[in-house]
Amino acid sequence: MELYKQLLYILGFSFAGEVISNVFQLPMPGSVIGMLLLFCALQFKFIKVHQVEKVGAFLLENLSILFLPAGVGIMVYFPIIRKNWWLLLLITFITTGVSIGFIGKLVQWVKRKYEEDAIDIKQKGEQK
Repeated sequence: MELYKQLLYILGFSFAGEVISNVFQLPMPGSVIGMLLLFCALQFKFIKVHQVEKVGAFLLENLSILFLPAGVGIMVYFPIIRKNWWLLLLITFITTGVSIGFIGKLVQWVKRKYEEDAIDIKQKGEQK
């Protein structure tokens, strides 16, 4: 009975997110809104982690299976992908590089600002 209750919590929040998305015509998917609602409920202790832990762990362990329908759905657009594959690949490499560079700079900034024992790369290079 406990598993059903946990599944009901998760599906209830997902359903609430879908309702909010449709009623207010939001550009965000209802499932994302539902997970944000679940996060807020957990954060503000409206529900406890142990009330969704087992079913949540099961869903996380089987996450790859849940992405299968979306991957198959992409195949509907295969003619468009086949025509523009090189552009998609280029965009993927560029955005990956920009993301890595941005996160690297952000981590350096945070370490310099908030950690006293951080070594500045520029100073280390000048000492040699």
